[in-house]
Amino acid sequence: MNAAAGVAPLAPARGRARSRVGKVTAAVGEKLTLVRDPLRITMLVLTILNVSRVHQHYSFIGKFRPALLLVVAAVGYAYLHPKFLTRANVLKSWPMRNIAIVGVLACCSAAFGISLGRSASFILDSFVKTMAYVFLIALSIRHVRDLYTYVWAYVVSCGILTYFSLFVFGLSKSSGSYVTRLNDMYTYDSNDIGVVMLPGMALTLLLLVVVRGRQRWAVLLLLLGIATTMARTGSRGGFLGFVAAAAAALFLVDSVSAARRIGLLTAAVFALVLAAPPGYWAQMQTIMQPKEDYNYSALDGRRALIQRGLGYIEQYPIFGLGINNFARAECSISPKAENLRVNGPMRCTPPHNTFLQAGTELGIPGFFVWLSLVVGGVIAPLRLRRRMPRSWRRGSDAERFLYAATSFFAVAMVGFAVPAFFVSFAWSDTLYILGALLTGLYAATQMQMKEAEVSGSVVTDQPARVNKSVGWRVARSAKVGIRR
Repeated sequence: MNAAAGVAPLAPARGRARSRVGKVTAAVGEKLTLVRDPLRITMLVLTILNVSRVHQHYSFIGKFRPALLLVVAAVGYAYLHPKFLTRANVLKSWPMRNIAIVGVLACCSAAFGISLGRSASFILDSFVKTMAYVFLIALSIRHVRDLYTYVWAYVVSCGILTYFSLFVFGLSKSSGSYVTRLNDMYTYDSNDIGVVMLPGMALTLLLLVVVRGRQRWAVLLLLLGIATTMARTGSRGGFLGFVAAAAAALFLVDSVSAARRIGLLTAAVFALVLAAPPGYWAQMQTIMQPKEDYNYSALDGRRALIQRGLGYIEQYPIFGLGINNFARAECSISPKAENLRVNGPMRCTPPHNTFLQAGTELGIPGFFVWLSLVVGGVIAPLRLRRRMPRSWRRGSDAERFLYAATSFFAVAMVGFAVPAFFVSFAWSDTLYILGALLTGLYAATQMQMKEAEVSGSVVTDQPARVNKSVGWRVARSAKVGIRR
């Protein structure tokens, strides 16, 4: 930047300030690269393991309990080197505050639910690790390069899942289904995988905003691979999620031209159509005939599960059944239990609906706290975008990445929410990772604004006096997001 662009040359004192800020943030015009300190590398590998579950395929890796070892290593390193953590209080950010409340309510639900032992075992064996992991992510995002690193980690995880779906897991046709689909997977089942991959599709599109050269071709190939994987799942919920995420990308994103958006999504749709296995479109057509589907009439179909779930909420409105207790309720206090004890075997069915799972197992207060993560994950980043300088849309790599992230994070949450309506995913990692990344977006935006204010380059097409005002408003917006 120079005086001809309407910005005065930097004074020596300001130059020293810029040097200090530049140690922890991407400089204006600097190419984004991955952060490679030990903590970030540990968290990157941990993210890949948690999302892709690659260690479940390579059993020799799983024997070493890598996820547990990496969590311990990350916590220990962070404790010994606090300079690698953000100085902001992440509990002031509304996503992490709500995640913490969900954790507290989960513990309360265990105490007041129908089975303390089942809930407590789930919390200690699984949920507490998820909480520790996502808080480590939020605490370790100091600036845009950290956020960029974790986005890459999630995208690489989806790449591994894509490889598994194409070359490891086979296709077979199950009874009562039209489609030959992915089956016998030991990572996710064919319905679950859409909840993981569709947010990954949005983050893949985000990376296309800033990557160049061979990386761009690799990311483009992965985008097509994700679409191919969605076809091979044969999942109706995944298909609806794909349509919803594609529509959200078309209408919510403004950091990429309409022609480019249409071109990328057309390529993804083309890949899905080409990869569709036998019976795929016949299976999708049943979406338009819900009353003829077993989920409408069967005792353990989704309609009956929702009806019984609403009854559980009426019985346990405050603390719910207890986290991870829906299936137990189906075999103990369910209206179907009395008849089936006499007339036949009973299935302890999971809720097959993430929203129903949250409401029945945490109660009404817990449901609304949990739901705020989903709804806020769509609305909040779009509100942050409105307060960013428009110049960031065509600015440095860091500025373009942050500006685009506000749109694609919203698309990622849409990609989670729609297929989540058909699976039990309330306590799995995906939603909480998106919440931690959104917290990191607030922190990175605030830090980038400090860098831009020091360099005098907040907005390049307006006078410096206006630039300072815009910078103050965006920084304030990031703080509001943190304190909301």
